[in-house]
Amino acid sequence: MFLRLLADVRWRAANPKWRRMTCSQRSTSSTAEPYPVSLPAQAQVVICGGGIMGTSVAYHLSKMGWKDIVLLEQGRLAAGTTRFCAGIVSTARHVSIELKMADYSNKLYQQLEQETGVKTGYMKTGSISLAQTQDRLISLKRIASSLNVMGIPCEIITPKQVAQLHPLINIHDLVGAMYVPEDALVSSANVSLALATAASRNGVQIHERTSVSHVSVQKGRVTAVETDRGQIQCQYFVNCAGQWAYELGHSGEEPVNIPLHACEHFYLLTHPLKEPLASNLPTIVDPDGRIYIRNWQGGILSGGFEKNPKPLFTEGRNQLEIHNLQEDWDHFEPLLSALLRRMPDLEALQIMQLVNCPESFTPDMRCIMGESPTVRGYFVLAGMNSAGISYGGGAGKYLAEWMVNGYPSENVWPLDLKRFGALQSSRTFLRHRVMEVMPLMCDLKVPRWDFQTGRQLRTSPLYDRLDAQGARWMEKHGFERVKYFVPPGKDLLDLDQSKTFYKPDWFDIVGSEVKCCKEAVCVIDMSSFTKFEISSTGDEALESLQYLFSNDLDVPVGHVVHTGMLNEKGGYENDCSIARLSKRSFFMISPTDQQVHCWAWLKNRLPDDSNLTMEDVTWKYTALNLIGPRAVDVLSELSYAPITPEHFPSLFCKEMSVGYANGIRVMSITHTGEPGFMLYIPIEYALHVYNEVMNMGQKYGIRNAGYYALRSLRIEKFFAFWGQDLDAFTTPMECGREFQVKLEKGMQFVGQEALLEQKQNGVYKRFTMFILEDHDTDMDLWPWWGEPIFRNGRYVGKTTSSAYSYTLERHVCLGFVQHFDEKTGEELVVTTDFINQGEYEIDIAGQRFQAKAKLYPFSSLFTHRRRKDEEELSGYQRE
Repeated sequence: MFLRLLADVRWRAANPKWRRMTCSQRSTSSTAEPYPVSLPAQAQVVICGGGIMGTSVAYHLSKMGWKDIVLLEQGRLAAGTTRFCAGIVSTARHVSIELKMADYSNKLYQQLEQETGVKTGYMKTGSISLAQTQDRLISLKRIASSLNVMGIPCEIITPKQVAQLHPLINIHDLVGAMYVPEDALVSSANVSLALATAASRNGVQIHERTSVSHVSVQKGRVTAVETDRGQIQCQYFVNCAGQWAYELGHSGEEPVNIPLHACEHFYLLTHPLKEPLASNLPTIVDPDGRIYIRNWQGGILSGGFEKNPKPLFTEGRNQLEIHNLQEDWDHFEPLLSALLRRMPDLEALQIMQLVNCPESFTPDMRCIMGESPTVRGYFVLAGMNSAGISYGGGAGKYLAEWMVNGYPSENVWPLDLKRFGALQSSRTFLRHRVMEVMPLMCDLKVPRWDFQTGRQLRTSPLYDRLDAQGARWMEKHGFERVKYFVPPGKDLLDLDQSKTFYKPDWFDIVGSEVKCCKEAVCVIDMSSFTKFEISSTGDEALESLQYLFSNDLDVPVGHVVHTGMLNEKGGYENDCSIARLSKRSFFMISPTDQQVHCWAWLKNRLPDDSNLTMEDVTWKYTALNLIGPRAVDVLSELSYAPITPEHFPSLFCKEMSVGYANGIRVMSITHTGEPGFMLYIPIEYALHVYNEVMNMGQKYGIRNAGYYALRSLRIEKFFAFWGQDLDAFTTPMECGREFQVKLEKGMQFVGQEALLEQKQNGVYKRFTMFILEDHDTDMDLWPWWGEPIFRNGRYVGKTTSSAYSYTLERHVCLGFVQHFDEKTGEELVVTTDFINQGEYEIDIAGQRFQAKAKLYPFSSLFTHRRRKDEEELSGYQRE
């Protein structure tokens, strides 16, 4: 009875319409067998997994015109995690792409029953997210701002309004809540059934009880799928195997790393109340209590995310279908107590069953999608972090677009499989990380928080030395990087535990590091940056790079070029610096998290030529950023070589001695706009060179600095950064980087046509700097990223990054501005006049602050400190 109530899919008995339809399309020999007896010998696409993800991908591929598709399920359709899903469709998400996926899913499910005739149980109930603290309410207000500008109705409500919407909720400890009236409930398994029904009508073959053993690969491409019922030759394989995706990825001839791990997930079901709950009663999300509550058949379905999760399935093969795991009432007791505190009238309610089912989590709480960096044609959609039904429709749509068009219609980099490397696929790492991730689903995530598990995985040779000097660490792509250095005498523990949306405790520390960068000299360890060497015996390296990059790389030996690696739409796949080491050798520096993505992009596009080699040398070099006006003095004394602009001009690279160490690659760039140098040091010399630099720099006021200072410096200089400001949908023309494009360099390059079109027709968004005007740094909420931008009262875009400028003594936000016709909504060209003639506001958690827009950096302000005089600032705006 219980499994029926959870909408267990009984295909042959419960859905004769689907059965008859499938039989007529797939089998003419028998009306008793709903699927063909044998598998096809070949197909264009094979999808593994018949849950919400697999059926959504099949549905959307077939909608886009691909028909030669086979979907394989090792058990029965929707008999995995999908069957046990709580069925809550929620659009309240922190990450923009996840919000868009959930919104699309909601709209898709709303019309799916009418499209397919399969009942999906869709019920628009709305959801209420509760706040027990002011910080939680701020977090909800930030989400509400994003929802509202996307056209999703949402409002912040009082505790009394919560009681009016849901009379059984205890409101005495609440400070407010967020109400999203269009959130919904569905039967997750029946949604999968509906998607499968539509896909089958469009020609997709569906085979249950068919296990995939491995994927065959030749010359780096998918060629076939081996199953327990035979082989299917194919061009594309899609791994939608849920909690089995990790094992399936490692079972192929060419392993594909899919970092996810399952944990037990608990929720209880109750019998109906004496007065059964209304079916349209809003779903309750109580993150401070770590629980969610929804109506279920007149009773309650309530689960949560406990602080001490239980990982499972760490070794060996898993069962073919998921069954209800063992009850553990002692483990569930904290969540049950939270439920009874939130709904005291449930004391006498009779509990039907405690459900225990597996749910997959990823190392960063974001789902995994995209093509494998090592195997062409191998796509992945898995690791939903308990939000599979919310993401299912949108995620399937974006992956289908990716496969058909070569790219999705939105920037999905935050979810791309290539954001991970092989290092995040260690079973021990995953087990420890998901034990942290699952509680974080409810924990308050203030800006700049860091994971605590799986740390010290990749470290610079200077790690211990910097740590002893007070370094506070963050992690990027598994690499430890310094945030800032705590001076002697400061309370390290207090600083580590400070969490706020307001002015942080590290404010003055970072300010002193920034000041030293501007007035003396600082050292920042930037070893985590991705570094490739590309060389050839002939001209192959130059010719290939000229085609793949927008700037002209045919420069004299020793010169450094800032350039973009663009896609066919002109968008940034990578933003990097390339030094020409010799006539046939190049040294490329890219952002830290580009290591896998950039390598795969280049590998797939460089010619298969034995004369051309590319090597990842990230681990070979320690990188020190020497920033400040006295950097030239330190380097001159250590190298006994002239470092004047005449001998060492800007954007120049040469190998030289530093101290006793020879062969140090020194570049006259800093990535911040400040004077200084980058030193790329063979790792065996790293400690020696660092010690020499620090010792020599003492008389020039040298000190260590971290990435927070670097961030402040680059943002106030209007420097865009890939992964935050730049992405695959942003072109150089849209972000003021036309100077990094050589449209007439004598040969065609990727993205050239799109850029020529933009040059002729104009751009539809412009990268813009905003200086907050009426913002009190000490008292007001800080902007961090993702804040809506308003021009003359109308929404025009979002911030992509922000920081406090210690030079301007104000906050600086960077973001893109768009222009839409007020009457038709048509997208219009964004001109310089449009930017300059608007009155702007930045929305921070529902409160708007006036801002001045600028298309170019405030370079004139960096020669002296800004006075707190509005007239003076107005004068600068006219420069």
